[in-house]
Amino acid sequence: MIRTKMEPFNEKKVFSRPAIGTTILMVGILGLVSSIVLATSVGSAHIDFLTVWKSIFQYNPTREADRIIVDIRLPRELGAAVVGAALAVSGAIMQGMTRNPLADSGLLGLNAGASFSLACVYAFYSNADYIIVMMFSFIGAGIGAGMVFGLGSLTRGGLSPVRITLAGAAVSALLSALGEGMAFYFKLSQDLAFWIAGGVSGANWLQLKMVTPVVVIGIIISIIFSKGLTVLSFGEDMAKGLGQRTLLTKTVLMIVVLILAGSAVSLVGPIAFVGLMVPHIVRSLVGTDYRWIIPCSVVFGSLFMVLADTVARKVNAPFETPIGAIVSLMGLPFFLYLARKKGGRL
Repeated sequence: MIRTKMEPFNEKKVFSRPAIGTTILMVGILGLVSSIVLATSVGSAHIDFLTVWKSIFQYNPTREADRIIVDIRLPRELGAAVVGAALAVSGAIMQGMTRNPLADSGLLGLNAGASFSLACVYAFYSNADYIIVMMFSFIGAGIGAGMVFGLGSLTRGGLSPVRITLAGAAVSALLSALGEGMAFYFKLSQDLAFWIAGGVSGANWLQLKMVTPVVVIGIIISIIFSKGLTVLSFGEDMAKGLGQRTLLTKTVLMIVVLILAGSAVSLVGPIAFVGLMVPHIVRSLVGTDYRWIIPCSVVFGSLFMVLADTVARKVNAPFETPIGAIVSLMGLPFFLYLARKKGGRL
């Protein structure tokens, strides 16, 4: 047992909230299923719950309601759920690895890097299929993350939560400006405008078949490494003292973050703050054990995005508000609250 100036690491205390975690997880799953059913029933054409149920399990392409539900609304809401899970888990992992309460893929350059990469794809290869779009999203996310951590490491004293956040803001601004400049130069501004604002209206079954397995694999890997992430979140020195292979854990989890963030951006665009808010909310419910934080982040991230998409469709009906704007309206006050309360520390 390693003792430091802080409270000694108590494994039994950290890894012992199964009853609370299970209850919260089950409540979240019930809420997620209910929200998806609700979201698929509301819209410009209101459809009752019984019709939604019949459309999903007794699909008839000759019925207009079935086509609306199965071909348009259901893939949209499932896409929102997949993206919410990906962003929430990536945010939880980054907060645990960096011990930075402000960590989020949208705030640390990953989303901006993926966006810049996709602008390049649309500029030079406008007919690219979705697999290529996903690959460039991963590459762009990696470039953004590399620039942020490289820039943050240049200052005396090395990385710190505040330096990483400031570097992320600078890199995000640079890559966003470059992406918008390319879109303007190649006359792609109109085509990319709604995607940059963030939205799941274009999600379809083909995209889900490509994105969902990638996100599921990333989540499974993050759950496998969740115990090591919990120990790592208490400090790298403590993790090494407890026998953790910190380099392996950090490398694998960083790859998972790039995959999850890249997948999310390729599907709905650069949406920030989901990975910031959801892990903090979940952590306040289940504690500091990432074996519960990650599964609960999956469920509550999905629930959050489905509800946000429903609000985006209804707040200015029949017109649609970009979901990125809705999330940002909630995320910015939360970010300012955390910055003031935490002072750059977990």
